[in-house]
Amino acid sequence: MSTIHPTATGHRRNGGDLVVESLAALGAGTVFGLPGQHALGVFDALRRSALRYVGLRVENNAGFAADAYARATHGVAPLLVSTGPGALMTLAALQEAAAGSAAVLAIGSQVPLAGIGGGRHGYLHELTDQSASFRGVVKSVHTARTASQIPSAVAAAWESALSAPHGPVWLEIPQDVLLAEVDIPPVTQLDATPRELLPRPELIAAAASRLTRARRPVILAGGGVVRAGAEAELLALAEQLRAPVATTFGGKGAFPWEHPLSLRSWMEDRHTTTFLEDADTLLVVGSGLGELSSNYHTFRPLGQVVQIEADLGKLESNHAALGIHADARAALAALVTAVGAATAAGEDEAVGKDERDGQAAEARADHGPRKTGPAEEAEEAGEAGAGTPAPEAAVAALLARVHDRIAGQQLDLEQRILAAVRDALPDGAVSCWDMTILAYWAWSAFDPRGTNALHSAQGAGGLGYGYPAALGVAVADPARPVLAVSGDGGAMYSIAELATARQYDLPVTWLIVDDGGYGILREYMTDAFGEATATELTRPDFVALAGSFGIPAVRTSPERLGTDLAAALAAPGPSVVVLPARLRMFAPTHLES
Repeated sequence: MSTIHPTATGHRRNGGDLVVESLAALGAGTVFGLPGQHALGVFDALRRSALRYVGLRVENNAGFAADAYARATHGVAPLLVSTGPGALMTLAALQEAAAGSAAVLAIGSQVPLAGIGGGRHGYLHELTDQSASFRGVVKSVHTARTASQIPSAVAAAWESALSAPHGPVWLEIPQDVLLAEVDIPPVTQLDATPRELLPRPELIAAAASRLTRARRPVILAGGGVVRAGAEAELLALAEQLRAPVATTFGGKGAFPWEHPLSLRSWMEDRHTTTFLEDADTLLVVGSGLGELSSNYHTFRPLGQVVQIEADLGKLESNHAALGIHADARAALAALVTAVGAATAAGEDEAVGKDERDGQAAEARADHGPRKTGPAEEAEEAGEAGAGTPAPEAAVAALLARVHDRIAGQQLDLEQRILAAVRDALPDGAVSCWDMTILAYWAWSAFDPRGTNALHSAQGAGGLGYGYPAALGVAVADPARPVLAVSGDGGAMYSIAELATARQYDLPVTWLIVDDGGYGILREYMTDAFGEATATELTRPDFVALAGSFGIPAVRTSPERLGTDLAAALAAPGPSVVVLPARLRMFAPTHLES
């Protein structure tokens, strides 16, 4: 007698049902993707599930949308795609998810089981080893070869994606396994709780000792702080230590921009690099001190470095440090407790010292004056902080030097445009930035005015991230407007997704800065070779093109940008604002000796 479990409509359940049931059991509510022939089993199962499906027009864009959804929710974003070309089209997006620690669970189909293992059966989309294409990109690769393996494989992939550091994973399931009828009861409960990556107590004690003894402690906060949701712990520790805080481009929003201890994000500035180098103890949290976070590897710390990093491969990979392999939130919380205890103990010791000094003074008064030697004078001067400005004053002085450097480069247009964008965007609203000159300005000079409120493709650096990422954020929270910023070159990667925005009526305003080509490459090539090659582009009338999708669009100017952008953001549904402008970057400092 058959024990196959039919659905309420009489459908005989199959492997596709096990996939969507497993995702729902793990807490998924939304999936992104694009269907294909070998994946139809799982897409048909979506019709019978409560999962919300958001379909994009290109698999790479679906991956970017899932990436930003995962960042916005601090959760897992399932991504469903087909075999071969559909699967391979996700690789650039998964590379960005890996660089940005976004928990994307990519589930792809495979050719029928008989075609796996290198045999050349000639199936459509057949690859000799599809999973091999993903191993160098994602955290882990999983395969389900039978229906009964599907729930456990989905759970294992989910746990891997959500374990610190978050990251993308790949799971593939053959077409015939997805379509095969199953006699497994519906999946109702799965546990994929990741193991918490806690710091070792002796390392926290050592770090707390170094930080509390430091005269010039400084903190560099990276994307790991944002991904871990550790902003409150970072603020508490910085205020305990009165330590200035710089944030990397990926760490923007980790620390309040206007806080008197905020060094902001001028990571490509030699003044900032020198400030970090001069710290006697530098705490690096959630950053591997890679190229962009070290001013193109010109950073040379003079003092001690303490590094908290969840990605073991990044721990001490660029600089020797007291390395703490831990989740940023857990480690910072432990440090707040340890530093608080050490500070309290130091205050008690200081009270006792004052009492002992008073008794000694009375004794000296009884026995006459005692000459103070050079060592004692130096010690007293050091305790008084002679020659060391208050941290807040040092921060203000640094920001003034940065301001003066930029002000001397005749970049008023760029700063006015960035200010107009900031003024038009409501506080707390999220912005997503493509690889374009205005985004490079934003990395250094834009106040996100909120935690986890700015996302960009600076991890892997691929074009086309901004608009589909903004769609993913809007799916996560459709109640607030989202801004996407692209250049005209990057915009062409995502034009098809105007249809997605219209189909789901997503409140995304797309600012396209049209400079007639790949602007930053034009600038790089002109600086290096005297002229640019292959950077100039024929492009469409973006306003008319948006209108053809039924999306309101306007062509603006630097003078009207703030007004036009604010109006677009305030209107319901999607919109496009096109700004014809040729922007320049500020001069780099990493090339200076």
